Amino acid sequence: MLPASDRADLQEVSEDAGWIRDARRAVREAPVNYFAVSPWRYWTDFLVSLTIAYTSATIYLVSPLGSWAQLIAFPLAVFWLYRLGSLIHEVCHLGHHEMRVFKVVWNLLVGVMTLMPSPFFTRHHRDHHSTRMYGTPEDPEYVANVLEAGSWKSSLIYTLMVMAFPIAVFLRFLLVPFTYLTPAIRKWTLEHGSAFTLNTRYTRRVTPFDRKVITALEWPCFLRAAFIPGAVLAGLAPPERIPLLYLLALSTVVLNQLRQLADHHFEGDGSPATVESHILDSCNYTGSDVLTWLFFPFSIRYHALHHLFPSMPYHNLKPAHEYLARTLPADSPYLGLDEPGWWSVARRTIFGHHAAA
Repeated sequence: MLPASDRADLQEVSEDAGWIRDARRAVREAPVNYFAVSPWRYWTDFLVSLTIAYTSATIYLVSPLGSWAQLIAFPLAVFWLYRLGSLIHEVCHLGHHEMRVFKVVWNLLVGVMTLMPSPFFTRHHRDHHSTRMYGTPEDPEYVANVLEAGSWKSSLIYTLMVMAFPIAVFLRFLLVPFTYLTPAIRKWTLEHGSAFTLNTRYTRRVTPFDRKVITALEWPCFLRAAFIPGAVLAGLAPPERIPLLYLLALSTVVLNQLRQLADHHFEGDGSPATVESHILDSCNYTGSDVLTWLFFPFSIRYHALHHLFPSMPYHNLKPAHEYLARTLPADSPYLGLDEPGWWSVARRTIFGHHAAA
């Protein structure tokens, strides 16, 4: 049976989107439950990524400047921190009662330590999946809202925003006490300073539950943020620790933004999307080129399938895609969502559809 959230989306499918109903019927009638979460897989991916990421990051930070150890550890730390941080996407798609211990452990060991707790991502990411918001100017993750294809000025502004993002996140948590000075400041902080998005037009809807979890996690993040300059001032860390941390954070953010350039085709006109146009605007990557492998950790490269079934665990996306490829008619539009590689879509996002192949 389809999860409730996916059944609700199915009710919105237009009459001419029979191929979506066919895909969902095929998954519903499959001999395997593709919506079953494998705790073993989540914990294994998490612990392996955590161990390698933190080990390589530690070597990078404590090694002499410019040493071979530091130069080798840096790309390893960036890749594995990006992979570890990408699990925030999987945490936000878990059901409210699913794997609660995993969510708490991930947020304490990764969310707080990297200043990227999942409650600051979950709401805006789910809004991105909403047909009411997807592709509109308020969509928090629609790259076309902040990057105009073919415009060097827009590309420059986008680049500067990406470069400033780690600093903005750091200041968001370092200044936590000041956000309680007045109700107006607190309201702005909750609605605009508690969503990790480059789209400044996005306003977060804050529920009472959101307010509780944001408050619970922003104080540990405040202590973590304050410790960074505090350790330098106290002589516990060298002054270069701060720019080294910034470079590490910036590099992981860049990988994430490069991925977002090719999640979708970004062909929306700004109006709310139907389920069909939403899915057709999304991409699947079945190839094995290096850039696709680098930018799409786990199986989130099956991004169109993920938007078709948002609650399907990441580890089941590839087998579900392969099942649909065997089951659906050869002329199903779903099979036409495959893209040859990351650059084939990213270059159009950057340069426009007139870009040379």
